[in-house]
Amino acid sequence: MLALQGEGSRIYVPFGENSRCDLVVDDGVRLLRVQCKTGRLTKGSVEFRTASTYLHHPNPKLRSRPYHGEIDAFAVFCPELGTVYVVPIDELPNRTMAMLRVEAPRNGQTKRIRPAAAYEVARVSATPTREPAAPAGA
Repeated sequence: MLALQGEGSRIYVPFGENSRCDLVVDDGVRLLRVQCKTGRLTKGSVEFRTASTYLHHPNPKLRSRPYHGEIDAFAVFCPELGTVYVVPIDELPNRTMAMLRVEAPRNGQTKRIRPAAAYEVARVSATPTREPAAPAGA
């Protein structure tokens, strides 16, 4: 598991667009390239894409582009659960999609399962806050 927290850790945001990573984390020993993703709770698992897709472009040269070799980890936020996970890319053999198991599989499978709890690093409130209304005449 990659440690992204602790004293002396710093997080940097790359400058410009089209960067393959969203954050660079300095843990005091090394720089870790992190790609941020939104996970969706589906059938007891948090699912997230592990490749960029280009199907929304009019004439894509590539259908998808995996992140292997270009990042060190995914930071995944699941809004339905309000949880944040950090998953090292080396633990994700599939090049397009990954799943973190929140509930036990119905068929009792135990091998080749990634329990979400093993990658959880934070819980956040998913409730949006409202800004107070400006006073009249302001």
